[in-house]
Amino acid sequence: MSVPISVRVSWRERIFLSLMLLAIVAVWGWTFVLVKDAVHVYGVMPFLAVRFVIGAISMGAVASRHVSRKSLTTGGGIGVVLALSYLFQTLGLDRTTASNAGLITGLFVVVAPIANHVLFGVRTGLAVWCAIGMGLLGLGLLTGANPTGVVLGDVIAVGGAIGFGLHVALLDRHSKQHRADVLAFGQVAMAALIFVFAWLVVGPLRLPPPGVWPALFITGCIATAAAFFVQTFVQQRLPAAETAMVILTEPLFAVAFGCWLHGDRLTGVQVLGAAIMVLSFFLAELRPFRPERSAQ
Repeated sequence: MSVPISVRVSWRERIFLSLMLLAIVAVWGWTFVLVKDAVHVYGVMPFLAVRFVIGAISMGAVASRHVSRKSLTTGGGIGVVLALSYLFQTLGLDRTTASNAGLITGLFVVVAPIANHVLFGVRTGLAVWCAIGMGLLGLGLLTGANPTGVVLGDVIAVGGAIGFGLHVALLDRHSKQHRADVLAFGQVAMAALIFVFAWLVVGPLRLPPPGVWPALFITGCIATAAAFFVQTFVQQRLPAAETAMVILTEPLFAVAFGCWLHGDRLTGVQVLGAAIMVLSFFLAELRPFRPERSAQ
């Protein structure tokens, strides 16, 4: 049964929900480093398959009590997009730095309004088009100023950003009509099925090395199971723009952890490109954020 959720919450609840989402976003930023190291040892497809199986099992323990066919079907459809997004992101991360992958992934904030416009007829304002231009300029500076030239991983990561933008638009459209736990479980379970099937095709099947298990449990239990439940739960209660304003800090966490834990370094031109990209993320969300605040 669909469960409509009201988005009217007090300011204290808004702060709590935003901080809860921010903690998850910080973990996502940290996982760029964790995943890069893990897939280098274990491989992209095996890592994604085991990660999402762990996530699906963790979420299934909670969501199984409230499963409905409609929510599972909707979640499964969105999960196909989620799986493709993670595939492109992880393939790109394996071939570029954690900092670059994190910044490029942040372009989903610019893509989401376009996806909303194309799929659901939501108006795309001038500010969004300016943000798209700024995002592309920043991306060009970030990747073009690389001393080794344009990296294939950066190009692949753009595909992940497009996928995540589409995912946000779909989740914003459908999340308010379903239970957060069941909808999130449907997404993660579908992604797990896709990655396990792909792993069986590309093979060979082998257990993860001991050093990869911590990254698998952190990404599977926290960054996947807990994170997507929190994201869906928060999106049911806060406007999409407010949610996106928190999520767009993920690239900043990715850069911080990449520089701190992985020794990533950006040239001056790349720093300028990164700054322009981050500004474009805020510009894309700032305009729709204001009317929703003033309307309450």
